[in-house]
Order: sequence, then structure tokens, then C-alpha cells
Amino acid sequence: MPDPAVAEARPAQQPRTPQWLLQGDLAMCPCGCIGKRKKGSFVEKTLNGGAGLMRQVMFTEDVTAQPGLLQRIDPRAKLFGLLALLLAAALVHNLAALAVMYAGTLVIAVLSKLPLGFFIKRVWLFIPIFTLIVALPATLSIVTPGNVVLKLWTWHGQPEGFTQQGLTSAALITCRVAVSISLVVLLTLTTPWVQLLASLRSLGVPRIFILVIGMAYRYIFLLLGSVTDMYEARKARTVGAQTHDREARVFLSATAGALFGKSNQLSEEVHQAMVARGYRGDAKTIHVSTFGTIDAVFITATLACAALAVWGDVFLGR
Repeated sequence: MPDPAVAEARPAQQPRTPQWLLQGDLAMCPCGCIGKRKKGSFVEKTLNGGAGLMRQVMFTEDVTAQPGLLQRIDPRAKLFGLLALLLAAALVHNLAALAVMYAGTLVIAVLSKLPLGFFIKRVWLFIPIFTLIVALPATLSIVTPGNVVLKLWTWHGQPEGFTQQGLTSAALITCRVAVSISLVVLLTLTTPWVQLLASLRSLGVPRIFILVIGMAYRYIFLLLGSVTDMYEARKARTVGAQTHDREARVFLSATAGALFGKSNQLSEEVHQAMVARGYRGDAKTIHVSTFGTIDAVFITATLACAALAVWGDVFLGR
């Protein structure tokens, strides 16, 4: 047994709080930022963007179930009518006619219960702005001669800059692309994917195209989910600080081959399972499409609008 005198001589040990609990985290204060800002990994940013795409697709599935105008139309009639409007947009060469067509797409979006801000951003955020940037050099007098409306410099005594003809051509291309993309977005947002593939097949699109489009659409999200799971598993098993760019390159090189092999094997297994269950390349859907009066009215209205747009282009002059 321990000596009582020795036990009394020892100082009593008080319980101590762990040091990591006492350390304060880096945070924001009213005077400014505290701490060092680190650059994020481009792989993680890409995967977050892919996750946002998946959320957007799930939101699209909710939109197709809304009781809107286009949601009530048969997919075949909807596809035929919007294709007629696409052809009219390609034939129109007047800015006023294209502006009226674009205003019509906004009205249809509102009647189809689509969020107007979301619809406008989805149309204008990518392709039309990119088209305007590509067409911007054509607005200069060195590419498109004409009446200089904005002088930038002088070359041998002649003013050089933006011409009226070049600006008109760039605006025409941008507006045509905006109208076309708006029509395509209206079709994809208000039609379930399987019904859209079935309507394409009913209009005579070859089976191989339907098969490739359907499988590509499914495998985009499957591969994205696989890459996300692999990256999250790697992060959970990594200890210590990482150099984002270097570690991201290592991750890409290490997982690219494994992902390709996994996707190839999975695609073969899925295709064999589909063939064993009677798949022959046609898109099957539980929804039974019925062609009614409202579909006939929609086709007639879209054909009339397309003809009116072409006639207005001829009447207003190019």
C-alpha cells in the first residue's frame, strides 16, 4: 500500500481541457478578414458544378409535372410545332420579326408555369452571349465595310470602327440564336425525357440515334455520381494539408483509367440486360399519348405563327 505521507505530499492533479478545444477558429471580424484564403481545387469545383446540374435536372422533372400550357400538349404535336417555329426563325432576316418571336417565347414560358427569371438566364447565360462574342469582330469596318457609326481609329485618313452593317449582322445572329435556344429550352423543360425520345422516334428518327441519345443522357449522371463518390471517399481518407492543383492532377490521372474500365463494363452489362428484357431500340413510356383537339389547335397555331413570321419578314423587308 502507498505511504499516506507520500500521497499527501503529491499535488492533486486537476482535470485539464484539451488544447484543441481551447483554440479559436479563424473567422470574420468587423475589422476585416482574419486568416489566409486558400485556392480551391478545380476538381472539387467541377464536381460541385456537376451536382448543380443534377439538381437542375431534378428541378426540370418537377417543371414537367406543372399544369401549364405546353405540359398539356402531346409531345409529338409539341415537337412538330416547335420545329416549324425553329425553321421560321432560321428563315427570318428582320430584327423586329425576331424580337416578336422572342417575346412570344416569353409569353409561352409564363403560360407554361416556368419561372421567367430562370428561363431567361438559362437561355442568355451561355450560347447567345458566346455567339455575340464570336460575331463581335464582324462588326468592325476591317471585316464588314460600311457606314462607321463608332470611330475607334484612323487608317490612312479613313475612319475605322464599328459599322452599321456589322452591328446589324451581329444583332441578327444573336437574336436568331436566342429565339432558337428559347424554343429548344421550352421543349426540353416541359417534356419528360422518355416522352421526348418517343416523340422523336415517332417522327422517323432512326433507332440508333435514339439509343445513343438515351444511353448518353443516363450515363452522364451515372459517371458523374461515380466520380463524386470516388472523390469524396478519397477526401475522407486523406489526412493533412494538400496542394490542391498537384493533388487534383494526381487524382485525375489515377482515376481516369479506373473510371473508363468501370463504365465500359457497366455499359456492356446494362445493354445485355436491356436486350434480355426485350429492348429493341425504341423508347418505351408508361404514358399513353393521345392526339386530341388541343393538339390540333396547337399545331395549327404554331404553323400560323411561323407563316406570319416569314410573311412579316418579307413585308418589313430585310
